[in-house]
Amino acid sequence: MAREDAVKCLRCLLYALNLLFWLMSMCVLGVAAWIRDSLNTVLTLTAHTRLEEAAVLTYSPAVHPVFIAVCCLLFIVAMVGYCGTLRCDLLLLSWYFCSLLLIFCVELASAVWTYDQPPVQRSDMISLKSRMPNFGLQRYQWLTHTWNSFQTEFKCCGVIYFTDWLEMTEMEFPPDSCCSNQYPGCARHAHQHDLSDLHQEGCGPKIYSFIRGTKQLQVLRFLGVSIGVAQILAMALTLTLLWALYYGRKAPVLDSIAPPPHDDSAPLTVTHGASGEAPQSGCNRTNKACNITNISANVQTANLQFEMERLS
Repeated sequence: MAREDAVKCLRCLLYALNLLFWLMSMCVLGVAAWIRDSLNTVLTLTAHTRLEEAAVLTYSPAVHPVFIAVCCLLFIVAMVGYCGTLRCDLLLLSWYFCSLLLIFCVELASAVWTYDQPPVQRSDMISLKSRMPNFGLQRYQWLTHTWNSFQTEFKCCGVIYFTDWLEMTEMEFPPDSCCSNQYPGCARHAHQHDLSDLHQEGCGPKIYSFIRGTKQLQVLRFLGVSIGVAQILAMALTLTLLWALYYGRKAPVLDSIAPPPHDDSAPLTVTHGASGEAPQSGCNRTNKACNITNISANVQTANLQFEMERLS
């Protein structure tokens, strides 16, 4: 009874952990997709610079195809674990344990990979100015779109200050994406009348902060640690459940093979009576020794009756 209760408790815990795996896998995939858009923009602006190498070193494990595949595999493994727990199948549970162990090793390697901080300094932000002269050119429309997207999303203008646009290009005023309230011609109007309508912070410090790690990256790291702890707990519970199911099925087989105990406590007694019936208590008619005892009792009874008839 105690073993059955323990198995039920283990199954309930594994159900909860598999549900947690599903939820955390979907959260990781969603946050990774969220980071990917911003990362592509930063990589475009920092192409062929040390900043690009630092961004790749920081975010590549978070958006790497292997990492995405591991999250998808974890979702499938959780389904297998749920089915194995539901059916108490030793083969499915064994496959579930091995898969969790493999995924945990991949996640551990990814954590070690992203442990070191990239070697980037604030002075490296100046190299971004080399990307500004091509802004607005017909053959660099992709770069123009990237600058506009980054300045709008991160609410910045230029590299250090909005005047970088006037120094590095032939423009007389910054792009409209530098405006806090964007509309066609807003940058011209702000440059001529009210500079406060322009973003006062440069994009260089924003990119530096992004490379050092964003809140989204911290969320991914937290989810990674949570998944790792849940996997260790799930593997321990799976091993315990496998042990309980294996020995729970083996015990009845051993009990059926064991011989039944021999009872020697029943005494063999013979009661002599006046009637011609042989005593039967404590005897088994299939027992040879009991048959001999019955024959002797019958002979003694017949002799006693013969002596009584002769005396009378």
